[in-house]
Amino acid sequence: MLIDALTVALGATALLLAAWCGFAAYRDQPTKDWHFIGMALVALLAVVQLVIGVVRLAGGADPEQGVAIFVAYLIGSALAVPIAGFMSLAERTRWGSATVSAAAVVLAVLEVRLYDIWGGVGG
Repeated sequence: MLIDALTVALGATALLLAAWCGFAAYRDQPTKDWHFIGMALVALLAVVQLVIGVVRLAGGADPEQGVAIFVAYLIGSALAVPIAGFMSLAERTRWGSATVSAAAVVLAVLEVRLYDIWGGVGG
């Protein structure tokens, strides 16, 4: 697998970010500097995963469900939170926080799907 620990760490941090930003939205707060630091951490983990995935593919590894779909999910994972972060800058209300929260949940789901595409346990 792509590095099981990285996939789990990325999914877990994405869910933590979702809860944190969701709580901010619940409290009627926009995203703040601390939220952006959290987004940067999650985005960094996603970029590391993207690089590792591409290196593994270049080294001859073959995802169980196909290279094209695997690369598409890697790119989507790397872009989900940064795009939502930029959108939250444009929407400086609770809805900006809600957007980041939703994107972080989407990222966690993408991680589960990436694991499945690669071949799951023993892939």
